[in-house]
Amino acid sequence: MTENVLGVAAPRRPRRAVLSLGSNLGERLDQLQAAVDALADAPGVRVVAVSPVYETEPVGGPGQPEYLNAVVVVETTLPPRLLLEHGQAIEEALRRVRTERWGPRTIDVDLVTYEDETSDDPELTLPHPRAHERAFVLAPWYDVDPAAVLPGHGPVARLLDAVRGQGVRRTDLQLRMPE
Repeated sequence: MTENVLGVAAPRRPRRAVLSLGSNLGERLDQLQAAVDALADAPGVRVVAVSPVYETEPVGGPGQPEYLNAVVVVETTLPPRLLLEHGQAIEEALRRVRTERWGPRTIDVDLVTYEDETSDDPELTLPHPRAHERAFVLAPWYDVDPAAVLPGHGPVARLLDAVRGQGVRRTDLQLRMPE
């Protein structure tokens, strides 16, 4: 909330944000759906699009199972830091354990963009610092918003063309839009 000239709290204008989801431990599709549902349950967050599900090879880290990945587009009145904290709370609720960088996980919730905002803060870098080079983010994002632009990097369609050989396969699996 922001204050208007009378000092009364005025609602924040909803902002569009893109979040990337990934899971490679346990019931991967169920983990992704639980994350979508938890995002939708957050006050001040409305899920407006959920991408198709992709199966992807792990990037970096130790040997591990393949991931299921998806992208969620939301409209939110939460500021970016609170949206990030909500994503981290979802990870905790779904028992993500952080033992190794880029290691396997039950769920990963990354804030990719928050409208056209940029930030170099080490705790919240916007846009996500590696989104432009990750097909597992770009392919599902393109599916839900073919005209999307990654701030500072350009159109998602062009970025996706540059990373097509990264072992990303669209599946027949579907996530439900929250009710």
